[in-house]
Amino acid sequence: MDELLAFDAQHLWHPYGPSAAAPVPAGAGPRLVTGASGVRLDVVGHGDVIDGMSSWWAAIHGYRHPALDAAATAQLASMSHVMFGGLTHAPAVELGRRLVELTGYDQIFFCDSGSVSVEVAVKICLQRALGVGRGGRTRMLTIRGGYHGDTFTPMSLCDPDGGMHSMWRGVLPEHVFAELPPAWDGNENVPDDDPAVLAWAAGVRALAAAHAHELAGVIVEPVLQGAGGMRMYPPACLRVLRAVADELDVPLVLDEIATGFGRTGTLFGADHAPVRADVVCVGKALTGGYLTLAAVLCTAEVAAAVDASPAGGLAHGPTFMANPLACAVAAANLDLLLAGDWRADVARIETGLRAGLSALTGAPGVADVRVLGAVGVVQLERPVDVPLATDVALDHGVWLRPFRDLIYTMPPYPCTEDEVDTITGAIAAAVRKVAA
Repeated sequence: MDELLAFDAQHLWHPYGPSAAAPVPAGAGPRLVTGASGVRLDVVGHGDVIDGMSSWWAAIHGYRHPALDAAATAQLASMSHVMFGGLTHAPAVELGRRLVELTGYDQIFFCDSGSVSVEVAVKICLQRALGVGRGGRTRMLTIRGGYHGDTFTPMSLCDPDGGMHSMWRGVLPEHVFAELPPAWDGNENVPDDDPAVLAWAAGVRALAAAHAHELAGVIVEPVLQGAGGMRMYPPACLRVLRAVADELDVPLVLDEIATGFGRTGTLFGADHAPVRADVVCVGKALTGGYLTLAAVLCTAEVAAAVDASPAGGLAHGPTFMANPLACAVAAANLDLLLAGDWRADVARIETGLRAGLSALTGAPGVADVRVLGAVGVVQLERPVDVPLATDVALDHGVWLRPFRDLIYTMPPYPCTEDEVDTITGAIAAAVRKVAA
């Protein structure tokens, strides 16, 4: 164990952190995991702990699920990978069939990760503009507070001031950012004629009108902004954005990478409105956290306009596109999700999160507490001491990964009431320690 951690400390670069060559403060290094099963991780020095993060929101069924293990094992017996250029295979066809039946979208483009799916979705919008004779439209309309990934096009769509990619100003393309929508508590219905919604909508429409000649699409995360700040906004605002996209005659792109497959209490985040997009990005939970895979779904009308562009088709083709192993597991994952009572599971988690986190509202150092589906967020008044908060949570039997001023959880759906209580107790303990 010591050898593994020593090599890691000397050579391996971890997300959002300094290189291995930089000194690491005591207690700030990664924890070693030796196994995972159900909703729990075996973390060296802490034993069996609940994964309150679903491995960055992907492992919705937990770990080592028999159905998903069986799908992976069966696929390995035939082939783990084959190129998708000029070839096809049953796992891709079967996963595509499930996505078409589930969503009603006609065209499916498989890609490697959520960030790449956003790259592809924006490329679709740009090629559509070329295909309909509007080649001068090269910018996207979005909202502040968003996060869409870490490759260059997604970074350019993240909040240019408050987001983690503000250092790239002047390097990234500059898109058009509307103000933050009004906040939503995930509970009370906010009508379309709510004064705050109307005021925000007027600002969006004015901005869209000013930039109409250069906009190729509208892109947002529906109702829940993820790594940009875990902020929730009213479904009424999605209806505004749908109308604005129609007025501009451009596609509405919904980034459902974090919100898809039940996380917010509906199958997709857009279902809260409900709104139908022209292009949708899905990832993360698509394979239940087993393998990296994402997909871009779009309407036949949008696809036809892309085909009419000078390229004659979508100019994108990842090496591991439609990887058979990932597709086989993803198809089994969707079957597992839809065969189970995911809606009741998420509702149970939401009830537990609301009950367990409500006492933190107004607590010293706490700026806000919010819950939506299987998402619970405590926002502090100052940045979190991540190593300290992590240690406290682990001492209470839970793995959490805070960031910025947020201590939050997105538990796997099988979590019991007792496990949710343990998660909220760990969050409360971490908040009391770091906010003191």
